[in-house]
Amino acid sequence: MAGAELPFGITVCGIDELAAHQTTRASHVLSILDPVAPVPEAFGTYGEHEKLELRFDDVIEDTDTMQAPRRADVESILAFGRDLMAEPPPGAHLLVHCHAGISRSTASMVLILAQALPDQPAAAIVGMVHEIREKAWPNLRLIELGDALLGRDGTLVAATHALHRLQLERRPHLAEFMELGGRGREVALARGAGLSGA
Repeated sequence: MAGAELPFGITVCGIDELAAHQTTRASHVLSILDPVAPVPEAFGTYGEHEKLELRFDDVIEDTDTMQAPRRADVESILAFGRDLMAEPPPGAHLLVHCHAGISRSTASMVLILAQALPDQPAAAIVGMVHEIREKAWPNLRLIELGDALLGRDGTLVAATHALHRLQLERRPHLAEFMELGGRGREVALARGAGLSGA
């Protein structure tokens, strides 16, 4: 499996799961929070680690009250991943979290792995993240920005559509949930509606 090529372990989780992962001994933490959310108290038990904290909402377009991820956010995610790959400490372990561990965190992990494993096809990368986090629904805006920055020619975007389609087949209720949350474009593209992205 492609994961065997990585010099670090991987965990994806939500805020409510952070305390349970204190024994993971994460050497690197990517913390994605809502703009006004407090820093999770669980990090007080994590010991020494490298940490990148980013703040944006789990949306794919800006609204009057919500901030979508920006190119600078993705550049920061990729730089964090490059630093980890360049000098992984012994027993390196990357933990990525967002609010629920489903959307922003899984999209970020897709991009970090796609960068770390450039020879792996996009479907395999997205499949790895799905295996790690079965309920993954990667944030499409993050994937679109990262696909462009990594020169993946739309393959990460297409693989994400395929995962969204699979999740809709398994969890049909997600369609209404995503549409009510302003993310109908993800649903339409997953269903092959042919709407243009980004």
